[in-house]
Amino acid sequence: MTKFSLLVFISAVTLGWAQTNNSAVTTDDYLKVLRNNITGEQAYETTAFVEQLWRVVGNEGFNKSIHKVATALEATGYILEEKASNTDRFTYRIEKRPLVQPTWEILDASITLAGDNEPLLSYASNRNMVYINSTSTPKTGTTAEVIYVEGLDNLQKLSINGKIIFAETNAIEIYKEGVLKQGALGILSYDNPAYLHPQKNVNSIQFRSLPYDPKNTWGIALSYKAKEKLKTALEKGKVYTKVAISSKIYPSEELTLVANIKGSEIPKERFVFSAHVQEPGANDNASGVGAQLEMATVAAKLIKKGGIDTQRTMTFLWGDEIVSTKRYLLENSERAKNIKWGLSLDMVGENTAITGGSFLIEKMPDPSAIWTRGKDKHTEWGGKSLSLEDMTPHYLNDYTIHNFMKQGKTAQWEVKTNPYEGGSDHTPFLENNIPGLLLWHFTDQFYHTDNDRIDKVSQETLKNVSIAALASALTLVNGDSYTAVDIVQIVRDAATNRLSAEFLLGEKSIKSGNSVEKEVSIMKAWKDWYLKAIASTTDLASPENTVILDKAILEAQAIIEGQSKMFIEELEK
Repeated sequence: MTKFSLLVFISAVTLGWAQTNNSAVTTDDYLKVLRNNITGEQAYETTAFVEQLWRVVGNEGFNKSIHKVATALEATGYILEEKASNTDRFTYRIEKRPLVQPTWEILDASITLAGDNEPLLSYASNRNMVYINSTSTPKTGTTAEVIYVEGLDNLQKLSINGKIIFAETNAIEIYKEGVLKQGALGILSYDNPAYLHPQKNVNSIQFRSLPYDPKNTWGIALSYKAKEKLKTALEKGKVYTKVAISSKIYPSEELTLVANIKGSEIPKERFVFSAHVQEPGANDNASGVGAQLEMATVAAKLIKKGGIDTQRTMTFLWGDEIVSTKRYLLENSERAKNIKWGLSLDMVGENTAITGGSFLIEKMPDPSAIWTRGKDKHTEWGGKSLSLEDMTPHYLNDYTIHNFMKQGKTAQWEVKTNPYEGGSDHTPFLENNIPGLLLWHFTDQFYHTDNDRIDKVSQETLKNVSIAALASALTLVNGDSYTAVDIVQIVRDAATNRLSAEFLLGEKSIKSGNSVEKEVSIMKAWKDWYLKAIASTTDLASPENTVILDKAILEAQAIIEGQSKMFIEELEK
């Protein structure tokens, strides 16, 4: 028998056996159930409520958002933990911790050039204009000359005491030196990146933040249109402007909402969802708050009806980005060691026809984060170069992608992936050796701007994300050896497709004069990643039924070993 025939034989045996497995509930079953029960309506309504509020941890907008979610959970049957009994499966708690630094919120603001009747900017139309942690001006405002500062070196040559700085680079460093040390009254800045299309979205402003300092004054971020008008005025001579800011800075507490659906059979093991509340946008991240709420309420309703169950626990976190998730993983080591999967929902509701973004699943670190080529592409957010030591082989990558692709095909909804980049609530999971993925959208021409409002949100997208994410989680929390065998086959197919794609890229690279050794090392890296990813399915194995999974793993690994060997031999010819 030739090598190729052997591979075909092994593959056929594996596929044929799979058709006879007797898994009671599959991901397809969950997808079907959830398509009939998740509409995206609650997710959209919650997004619309939360996006109206300017949310900084501890401020009124943040806290109202937390209580909005808690009220909806309670209406569905979740019980406050302190009132719950051991038999109650749907519970929630609101954790409260004093903030080390005071919180902040904006009430009103405007900036007006001397001689103009209309403001250059006003809070009513540009709610991101004031830097977080800015203090109020006097009620009548502050009027002073504007001095353009090219950079830190230039700052030392200018007389800025009692004046207002305008900078287009290094704004925070210039603020620290010019305002906190040299006595400038405040800073005006502009630095919208190109992916925001500032010359098209001329009124957009990305929110900015001053490091908290008791000596702070204020900062104003400008839109492209406002920046251009100010620069034109400065070219003609001296410019004076009036800045009026009304803000609140006050002691507060940090709230984190934790909801649990207690597992019926293995309650210590859990799947954790996380959605951060702060940031003032609709997609970022009111959409994650809303989608996660609909998932939590629909799951509870279906379990109550007896249509589905959760053998392991599902946990839903709403809180401060990265901070709340990281704390949840670190504050209880016994709980943390039984967290098997993590999923972050961050910017999950975009109407991509308007925003220009794509729905993405950010993968756990795999070789595409080292060698980004072919169909793999980093976003404009970007990612640092990783090494083989940073790899985290696990089935969660391809299993989740597979399920989202299925929902995408059914709903005619585009699903893409990107190599690992970090920067959201999936990072604490990975830092604690827990498989974790990010669901998000990028590039988005309204990212972090005051144009990220409800009109950029799609109920249909919220529905699709919620269906695929919850179906994946329900399958895993109810997973057993049969589930694991199904996942082995999904990952094996992903592996063979990846190895084939890398072989073609490698051939092309070698023909272009690049190193054979490098291409062989890439192939070996992918082979190793997938061998380990397939082996990771043992965490779902039923203790009384491991033989079928062991067989499936060995067969899949044999196919991957054989295919990679064949490709390496071809590359080395």
